[in-house]
Amino acid sequence: MQTRIEIVQGDITKIQADAIVNAANTSLLGGGGVDGAIHRAAGPELLAECRTLGGCPTGQAKITGGYRLPARYVIHTPGPIWHGGQSGEDDLLADCYRNCLALAAEHDCRTVAFPAISTGVYHFPLDRAAAIAVREIRAFLQTHAVPERVLLVCFDARTAQAYENALH
Repeated sequence: MQTRIEIVQGDITKIQADAIVNAANTSLLGGGGVDGAIHRAAGPELLAECRTLGGCPTGQAKITGGYRLPARYVIHTPGPIWHGGQSGEDDLLADCYRNCLALAAEHDCRTVAFPAISTGVYHFPLDRAAAIAVREIRAFLQTHAVPERVLLVCFDARTAQAYENALH
C-alpha cells in the first residue's frame, strides 16, 4: 500500500497523471493558488467546460478534461475554509479526498495527483490536513484497485515534510 502513495515536491500542472485534482472554489471558475495555476496551464477550454457544471459544493467533486495539461482529466473539489475546526472542516476535507478518489476510479484513472487541499488561502492547518489526506487515501486504496498510484504533490519543502510525517 505504501508504494501506491508517493510524495512529490513540484508543480502539479506539470505532473504526468491520468487525473490531477484542483483545489477549486465552489464556482469552479478559477481563482488563486493551485486553482488559478491549473486554469492558466489548461487553457480557456477548461474554464468553458467548468461554466457548464453549475459550480460544486464544498467537499464534493466534478471532473473535466485536462486540455493543455499533461493530465487527461482535472477533478475539481472545493475544500473547506478553516474556521477553527468546529464547523465540520475535517469531515468536509475527508469528503474531498473520498469523492475525488471515487471519480478517479469511476473514470479508470490509474494515477491521480492531489495538491494540499485547503492549506493555502483557506488556512486549513497543514499537519491536520496531511493526516486527513493520508488517512482517507489509505482507506480508499485498501478496498479499490484503481487508482494504482496516488501522488501527493507538494508546492514546497514544508508541505512535503508534513505529508512525509503523516505517511510515516
